[in-house]
Amino acid sequence: MTLDVAVLVVAKAPVPGFAKTRLARDVGDTRAAGLAAASLLDTLDAVAGAGVAQRVVAMTGDLARAVRGSDIAATLSSFTVVPQRGESFAERLVNAHADTFGHFGLPILQIGMDTPQVTAGLLADSADLLTERRGRCALGLAEDGGWWILGVPDAVSARAILSVPTSSPDTGRLTRAALLAAGAEVLSLPTLRDVDYASDVAPVAALCPDSSRFRREYLSTSGG
Repeated sequence: MTLDVAVLVVAKAPVPGFAKTRLARDVGDTRAAGLAAASLLDTLDAVAGAGVAQRVVAMTGDLARAVRGSDIAATLSSFTVVPQRGESFAERLVNAHADTFGHFGLPILQIGMDTPQVTAGLLADSADLLTERRGRCALGLAEDGGWWILGVPDAVSARAILSVPTSSPDTGRLTRAALLAAGAEVLSLPTLRDVDYASDVAPVAALCPDSSRFRREYLSTSGG
């Protein structure tokens, strides 16, 4: 059964010095970009297996300069790719929702590229909840206080997050509050740990299957 939902991945091309800059402070630009590339590819695999009607990636950066750029480009051939638009990260998120809804007119589940442990089953369950409880929003928090997944019924609902500060320990709580203040009912999705810092890499890799690119990348560079 195909779920009438668009999954939107907001992603940066894993170019050394451009992607995962907080992680790079601890592990270096090249290793951070390699982990980012592996994480993105795992994420795209999960989306591809989730059984949703549409798969969209809002991309910024030059894949020609990216680690595993050719692999990512090949995988993206089965996705709709839109450029990110806007000055702030919040603006880029809201515009990505607007572009996705403008293309397909479906409820949207938006994720990033920092949770390589996400599974097709978890995404399918989240999409199913969004279709069963039509008109509602859904939010899955990250362990660091942010959020890793946002579900909205339309692009207008996503505009509520425009004023929410990003990369803050309160981002998740403030996002929920903004959605509620806009009149939305907010359903809760599972909490996941995302990869922002070196201390996140090993615990997240341990949650990934042996086939995971992220897990293999971690093991190849850690001596594990």
